Amino acid sequence: MNLKQHITQNVLEAIQNVYQINPESIEIQFTRKEFEGDYTLVVFPLIRTLKGKPEEIGTKIGENLVENNKITAFNVVKGFLNMSLKATDFLQSFSENAQNKNYGIKTVDENSRTVMVEYSSPNTNKPLHLGHVRNNLLGFSVAQIIEAAGNNVIKTQIINDRGIHICKSMIAWEKFGNGETPDSTNMKGDHLVGKYYVEFDKHYRAEIKALEAEGKTEAEAKKEAPIFLEAQEMLRKWEAQDAEVIALWQKMNGWVYDGFAKTYKRLGVAFDEYLYESNTYILGKDIVEEGINKGVFFKKEDGSVWIDLTEDGLDEKLVLRSDGTSVYITQDLGTAVERFKNNPTLEELTYVVGNEQDYHFKVLFLILKKLDFSWADALHHLSYGMVDLPEGKMKSREGTVVDADELMEDVYTTAKEISEELGKLDGLSEDEKSALYETIAMGALKYYILKVDPKKRILFDPKESVDFNGNTGPFIQYTFARIQSLLRKESPKEFDFSAIELNDAEKEIIRTLHDFEDTITKAATEMSPALVANYVYELVKLFNSFYQSNPIIKNENDNVKNFRLYLSQWVANTIESSLRLLGIEVPERM
Repeated sequence: MNLKQHITQNVLEAIQNVYQINPESIEIQFTRKEFEGDYTLVVFPLIRTLKGKPEEIGTKIGENLVENNKITAFNVVKGFLNMSLKATDFLQSFSENAQNKNYGIKTVDENSRTVMVEYSSPNTNKPLHLGHVRNNLLGFSVAQIIEAAGNNVIKTQIINDRGIHICKSMIAWEKFGNGETPDSTNMKGDHLVGKYYVEFDKHYRAEIKALEAEGKTEAEAKKEAPIFLEAQEMLRKWEAQDAEVIALWQKMNGWVYDGFAKTYKRLGVAFDEYLYESNTYILGKDIVEEGINKGVFFKKEDGSVWIDLTEDGLDEKLVLRSDGTSVYITQDLGTAVERFKNNPTLEELTYVVGNEQDYHFKVLFLILKKLDFSWADALHHLSYGMVDLPEGKMKSREGTVVDADELMEDVYTTAKEISEELGKLDGLSEDEKSALYETIAMGALKYYILKVDPKKRILFDPKESVDFNGNTGPFIQYTFARIQSLLRKESPKEFDFSAIELNDAEKEIIRTLHDFEDTITKAATEMSPALVANYVYELVKLFNSFYQSNPIIKNENDNVKNFRLYLSQWVANTIESSLRLLGIEVPERM
């Protein structure tokens, strides 16, 4: 039981003692710094149930807690009951939890809920870029946090491995590639295929201009450009399983998968299962056929299939083209059905996708509900803001994206330069230094992105992320390394709890450490790694302030010294656990 749970239980007992009522829930929070106390009961929600003025209710509850030796003192400020815990409560909780390396992390067992988190889901026509970096880091961290809250989590992605965009790269490579391969060019496979996606767009634009010069409108030119018509024909051949097209598709996708795997490894993200649109788009067509029979969808004169959602405040939505080819929503319908079919115990599915797809997911979830799938209400869209750069928005067709691999290398170089300037790495081999630069760089990148609420846009500055001061990954990693250095000098030994007199700083650290479990629960519910990131930053600030003012190893009182060493160890364990939930490694030395 953590401190908050302990005081919550005591307050509920006091309410029962005074009012003979058991409220369904109460709100307990940290006492604000300007008031005396450790925890505060918010009285306002209890007024209707307990029948009285907030000051009067707070006073009666506080008096009962003092009378029963549950707290040492209280004060009521308007509708807030501020309570001071006994020192023995802090020390008892410390003795029970300080050496638990996984404190706050719940175990997963056969009774745990099964939750799926889908993220990344790239197209196989270009490399991963900065937007994918936020998507992957957010999806992986959310999955880690949900698991830490006691759920069985399946991390998954749907590979967008077919469609007109894939055919564009294929056509361009056939026409202009001269047989280039990743080996012959010494390029990662995803970079090579992305090069031809840009090449397609360059020729496509030129053909559009030529057609416009002949008197065509822009809309006509876009539809009639020869290279675009070739891509459309290739898509039709692919869906007809043309042997040559399938062979080319498999070869180029293979290059891309190899490139993705290298990027994922460096980014530190992983998946438990994969689905491929090339397998699910057919299933989507079957669902459309069933929907027509049920009267959910309707056909237009040209043979295209639609759903009318105007009565639900949305628009008419195309679900199958007139030529019988799938659109994105068709494939997503098939994929959703496949997820629940393949995982019978699945209770919740969350899609981690940027907010430009908000409307798409509203439509998808509504269609599935109209098709009477029982699990339609268990679908969630974790909508996140875009990542901006000082130079402006990224455009993949024009080859102006910030490539994920280049971004990681840039952050690595910055981390190396700053670490060398600080000059604290004497005694490390070159390999050890290189590994440390990587740990710092990836920690900087991940923390910078994950500390921001998912719904907000991010203006990403690589140099600002690798700062050893302030709310950054390296600052938090450095505090962990500082504690490890402390513990290498002297390991904590047994001490006499009864002889410890806690100061305010020690109480605040213990109270904050106890809040880790609730932070995980809240972060899992809100699907926000930012809550964990900012929690660990506040913990680190508290510890650094304490470290500056309270001697640990040099303390002349061995009892106090050993208590503070154990306290430091608990802080280090919590830093490590917090950063692990963000996908960040901790260095033993910095």
